[in-house]
Amino acid sequence: MSKKEIDEISGVETTGHEWDGIKELNTPMPRWWLWTFYGTIVWAVIYCVLYPAIPLINGATPGILGYSSRGELAKTVAVADEAKAEFVSQIESMDVGAVLENPELTRFAVAGGESAFKVYCSQCHGAGAAGAPGYPNLNDDEWLWGGSIDEIHATIAHGVRYDADEDTRIGEMPAFGEFMERDQIRATANYVASLSGLEHNEAYVEEGKTLFEENCSACHGEDAGGMTDLGAPSLNDAIWLYGGNVEAISAQISKPQHGVMPAWQDRLGDATVKQLAVYVHSLGGGQ
Repeated sequence: MSKKEIDEISGVETTGHEWDGIKELNTPMPRWWLWTFYGTIVWAVIYCVLYPAIPLINGATPGILGYSSRGELAKTVAVADEAKAEFVSQIESMDVGAVLENPELTRFAVAGGESAFKVYCSQCHGAGAAGAPGYPNLNDDEWLWGGSIDEIHATIAHGVRYDADEDTRIGEMPAFGEFMERDQIRATANYVASLSGLEHNEAYVEEGKTLFEENCSACHGEDAGGMTDLGAPSLNDAIWLYGGNVEAISAQISKPQHGVMPAWQDRLGDATVKQLAVYVHSLGGGQ
């Protein structure tokens, strides 16, 4: 039996390992650390017995408590749905305009509508509803189809140019490039640009004004202020859906772009659509 070697400086037994004159001390782990380590092992075994833990081919061991995080989520959602059921029922039973007359329901609808907007609408209109090229800004006072609470609700419920809904908003601008000369389109575009102070060629304005009155005023109005009944935008302000310069305006006159918005009534249900309408109306531009 070999004699144990004791380090002269520390007085601690060595392991017998030596490297480059340095000897390893046989210092045991602290007792508290060992008991903590053993405790974690015991805890892990108990956890594996009680809760889902060990992966299997088609799932995991269920645990004797039958706990499921999805089950807990379902319970939480059920409690939340039960808590808001009364508000949802009230919103379903009244006109959307009446919701605005009830401060408590309005707060609930704005909160619910904001959540639904982030899920279903922000992809096109942006998280802050500021829009993007081809997608209207919902924060300002310009509304293609009207900004009253009832008009907003109708637009959300039935969509725009959405063939699957017979009550969808319909409004299409003719492709004037099929029957107007290029110079006539350029003149009209320069006149339209002049209405909102955009850069334009003044030499075209007089001719463009005449062409506008003959071809465009029936929908956009004699003052180019737009018509919400037709979804025709105002052309005398700084808001442009497809670009605010002579080239972009010419392109829209020649071969107009027509956006499509889905109808949400059947997809989301009456209560959610009303909440969306209240939320959009609350953003600041609702009439």
